[in-house]
Amino acid sequence: MCSGGCSRCIGVTLYPLVLISIICNIVLFFPGWDVKYAKDGEITPEVRYMGGLVGGGLMVLIPAIYLNLTSQQGSGNRCEMFLSILFAAVGVAGGLYSFIVAVLGLNNGPFCMYGGIWTTPFKNSNSTYLADYSCWADCTEPKNVVQFNIGLFFTLLVTSCLQVLLCAIQMINGLCGCLFGACNKAVPLQLTMLSSSIFS
Repeated sequence: MCSGGCSRCIGVTLYPLVLISIICNIVLFFPGWDVKYAKDGEITPEVRYMGGLVGGGLMVLIPAIYLNLTSQQGSGNRCEMFLSILFAAVGVAGGLYSFIVAVLGLNNGPFCMYGGIWTTPFKNSNSTYLADYSCWADCTEPKNVVQFNIGLFFTLLVTSCLQVLLCAIQMINGLCGCLFGACNKAVPLQLTMLSSSIFS
Protein backbone atom coordinates (compact mmCIF):
# COMPACT_ATOMS: atom_id res chain seq x y z
CA MET A 1 0.00 0.00 0.00
CA CYS A 2 1.29 3.48 -0.88
CA SER A 3 1.95 6.14 1.77
CA GLY A 4 -1.18 8.11 0.91
CA GLY A 5 -3.44 5.09 1.12
CA CYS A 6 -1.91 4.03 4.43
CA SER A 7 -2.46 7.52 5.86
CA ARG A 8 -6.10 7.41 4.78
CA CYS A 9 -6.67 4.07 6.55
CA ILE A 10 -4.98 5.27 9.74
CA GLY A 11 -6.93 8.53 9.79
CA VAL A 12 -10.28 6.74 9.44
CA THR A 13 -9.36 4.14 12.09
CA LEU A 14 -8.40 6.80 14.64
CA TYR A 15 -11.90 8.36 14.67
CA PRO A 16 -13.72 5.55 16.53
CA LEU A 17 -10.80 5.20 18.95
CA VAL A 18 -11.03 8.92 19.74
CA LEU A 19 -14.78 8.60 20.30
CA ILE A 20 -14.32 5.61 22.64
CA SER A 21 -11.70 7.49 24.68
CA ILE A 22 -13.88 10.57 25.09
CA ILE A 23 -16.97 8.55 26.04
CA CYS A 24 -15.05 6.45 28.60
CA ASN A 25 -13.58 9.54 30.24
CA ILE A 26 -16.96 11.29 30.45
CA VAL A 27 -18.68 8.20 31.87
CA LEU A 28 -15.97 7.86 34.54
CA PHE A 29 -17.25 11.12 36.05
CA PHE A 30 -20.50 9.36 36.95
CA PRO A 31 -19.67 6.29 39.06
CA GLY A 32 -22.72 4.23 39.90
CA TRP A 33 -24.41 6.08 37.01
CA ASP A 34 -25.17 8.94 39.39
CA VAL A 35 -24.28 12.63 38.99
CA LYS A 36 -24.15 13.34 42.73
CA TYR A 37 -20.61 11.97 43.12
CA ALA A 38 -19.27 14.35 40.48
CA LYS A 39 -21.09 17.25 42.17
CA ASP A 40 -19.62 16.35 45.57
CA GLY A 41 -16.13 15.72 44.15
CA GLU A 42 -16.23 12.07 45.24
CA ILE A 43 -14.68 10.58 42.13
CA THR A 44 -11.43 8.75 41.42
CA PRO A 45 -8.55 11.30 41.21
CA GLU A 46 -7.21 9.89 37.92
CA VAL A 47 -10.51 10.74 36.23
CA ARG A 48 -9.74 14.43 36.73
CA TYR A 49 -6.52 14.05 34.72
CA MET A 50 -8.77 13.60 31.66
CA GLY A 51 -6.46 11.14 29.93
CA GLY A 52 -9.21 9.92 27.64
CA LEU A 53 -10.68 13.35 26.92
CA VAL A 54 -7.49 15.35 26.38
CA GLY A 55 -4.89 12.71 25.55
CA GLY A 56 -6.72 9.95 23.70
CA GLY A 57 -9.42 12.40 22.61
CA LEU A 58 -8.38 15.86 21.45
CA MET A 59 -4.65 15.17 20.93
CA VAL A 60 -5.32 12.10 18.78
CA LEU A 61 -8.15 13.85 16.96
CA ILE A 62 -5.62 16.34 15.51
CA PRO A 63 -3.72 13.79 13.39
CA ALA A 64 -6.97 11.98 12.53
CA ILE A 65 -8.48 15.13 11.02
CA TYR A 66 -5.26 16.09 9.24
CA LEU A 67 -4.78 12.65 7.70
CA ASN A 68 -8.40 12.52 6.59
CA LEU A 69 -8.32 15.98 5.01
CA THR A 70 -5.03 15.50 3.16
CA SER A 71 -6.05 12.05 1.89
CA GLN A 72 -9.29 13.47 0.47
CA GLN A 73 -7.31 16.12 -1.44
CA GLY A 74 -5.27 13.29 -2.92
CA SER A 75 -2.00 15.21 -3.31
CA GLY A 76 0.13 13.66 -0.58
CA ASN A 77 3.30 15.61 -1.39
CA ARG A 78 6.48 15.45 0.69
CA CYS A 79 5.62 18.56 2.70
CA GLU A 80 2.26 17.10 3.71
CA MET A 81 3.88 13.80 4.64
CA PHE A 82 6.39 15.65 6.82
CA LEU A 83 3.58 17.51 8.57
CA SER A 84 1.81 14.19 9.10
CA ILE A 85 4.87 13.02 11.07
CA LEU A 86 4.56 16.02 13.40
CA PHE A 87 0.81 15.58 13.88
CA ALA A 88 1.26 11.85 14.41
CA ALA A 89 3.84 12.65 17.10
CA VAL A 90 1.17 14.71 18.85
CA GLY A 91 -1.10 11.67 18.62
CA VAL A 92 1.59 9.44 20.12
CA ALA A 93 2.02 11.87 23.02
CA GLY A 94 -1.75 11.99 23.56
CA GLY A 95 -2.05 8.21 23.45
CA LEU A 96 0.81 7.80 25.90
CA TYR A 97 -0.77 10.29 28.27
CA SER A 98 -4.06 8.40 28.14
CA PHE A 99 -2.19 5.11 28.68
CA ILE A 100 -0.33 6.41 31.75
CA VAL A 101 -3.52 7.79 33.32
CA ALA A 102 -5.32 4.48 32.67
CA VAL A 103 -2.48 2.52 34.27
CA LEU A 104 -2.56 4.80 37.32
CA GLY A 105 -6.34 4.46 37.53
CA LEU A 106 -6.09 0.67 37.50
CA ASN A 107 -3.12 0.56 39.86
CA ASN A 108 -4.56 2.91 42.51
CA GLY A 109 -8.13 1.72 42.32
CA PRO A 110 -11.33 3.72 42.82
CA PHE A 111 -12.17 6.44 45.32
CA CYS A 112 -15.04 5.03 47.36
CA MET A 113 -16.77 4.68 50.72
CA TYR A 114 -14.65 2.16 52.62
CA GLY A 115 -15.18 1.44 56.31
CA GLY A 116 -17.38 4.50 56.68
CA ILE A 117 -14.91 6.98 55.14
CA TRP A 118 -14.15 8.17 51.61
CA THR A 119 -10.72 6.93 50.58
CA THR A 120 -8.71 5.06 47.95
CA PRO A 121 -8.45 1.71 49.75
CA PHE A 122 -6.48 -0.21 47.11
CA LYS A 123 -3.84 2.43 46.41
CA ASN A 124 -1.00 0.54 48.10
CA SER A 125 -2.12 -2.94 47.08
CA ASN A 126 0.17 -3.07 43.99
CA SER A 127 -2.88 -3.90 41.86
CA THR A 128 -3.52 -7.20 43.68
CA TYR A 129 -7.12 -6.12 44.23
CA LEU A 130 -7.75 -6.65 40.49
CA ALA A 131 -7.73 -10.43 40.99
CA ASP A 132 -9.21 -10.45 44.50
CA TYR A 133 -12.92 -10.21 43.75
CA SER A 134 -13.85 -10.71 47.41
CA CYS A 135 -12.57 -7.28 48.42
CA TRP A 136 -14.55 -5.40 45.77
CA ALA A 137 -17.66 -5.40 47.93
CA ASP A 138 -15.74 -3.46 50.62
CA CYS A 139 -16.33 -0.36 48.51
CA THR A 140 -19.93 0.19 49.57
CA GLU A 141 -20.50 3.41 47.64
CA PRO A 142 -20.82 4.12 44.71
CA LYS A 143 -22.42 0.81 43.86
CA ASN A 144 -20.12 -1.57 41.90
CA VAL A 145 -17.55 1.21 41.54
CA VAL A 146 -14.61 -1.23 41.35
CA GLN A 147 -16.05 -3.06 38.34
CA PHE A 148 -17.09 0.29 36.88
CA ASN A 149 -13.55 1.72 37.10
CA ILE A 150 -11.77 -1.43 35.98
CA GLY A 151 -13.95 -1.79 32.88
CA LEU A 152 -13.57 1.81 31.73
CA PHE A 153 -9.89 2.26 32.59
CA PHE A 154 -9.06 -1.06 30.91
CA THR A 155 -10.94 0.09 27.80
CA LEU A 156 -8.91 3.32 27.84
CA LEU A 157 -5.74 1.25 28.26
CA VAL A 158 -6.44 -0.88 25.18
CA THR A 159 -7.66 2.08 23.14
CA SER A 160 -4.60 4.18 23.95
CA CYS A 161 -2.29 1.30 22.97
CA LEU A 162 -3.97 1.12 19.57
CA GLN A 163 -3.74 4.89 19.17
CA VAL A 164 -0.03 4.94 19.96
CA LEU A 165 0.57 2.03 17.57
CA LEU A 166 -1.34 3.65 14.70
CA CYS A 167 0.25 7.06 15.17
CA ALA A 168 3.71 5.47 15.38
CA ILE A 169 3.01 3.61 12.12
CA GLN A 170 1.97 6.92 10.55
CA MET A 171 5.26 8.49 11.65
CA ILE A 172 7.14 5.72 9.83
CA ASN A 173 4.75 5.97 6.89
CA GLY A 174 5.22 9.76 6.77
CA LEU A 175 8.98 9.33 6.80
CA CYS A 176 8.75 6.91 3.87
CA GLY A 177 6.52 9.42 2.07
CA CYS A 178 9.09 12.16 2.64
CA LEU A 179 11.95 10.06 1.35
CA PHE A 180 10.29 8.29 -1.56
CA GLY A 181 7.18 10.37 -2.20
CA ALA A 182 3.53 9.44 -1.74
CA CYS A 183 1.83 7.73 -4.66
CA ASN A 184 -1.17 9.48 -6.16
CA LYS A 185 -3.53 9.20 -9.09
CA ALA A 186 -1.28 11.06 -11.54
CA VAL A 187 0.66 8.00 -12.72
CA PRO A 188 -2.41 5.83 -13.46
CA LEU A 189 -3.98 8.77 -15.29
CA GLN A 190 -0.87 9.25 -17.44
CA LEU A 191 -0.79 5.54 -18.25
CA THR A 192 -4.46 5.63 -19.22
CA MET A 193 -3.89 8.60 -21.53
CA LEU A 194 -0.83 6.91 -23.08
CA SER A 195 -2.68 3.63 -23.71
CA SER A 196 -5.67 5.43 -25.22
CA SER A 197 -3.39 7.34 -27.63
CA ILE A 198 -1.68 4.12 -28.70
CA PHE A 199 -4.89 2.24 -29.46
CA SER A 200 -6.68 5.19 -31.06
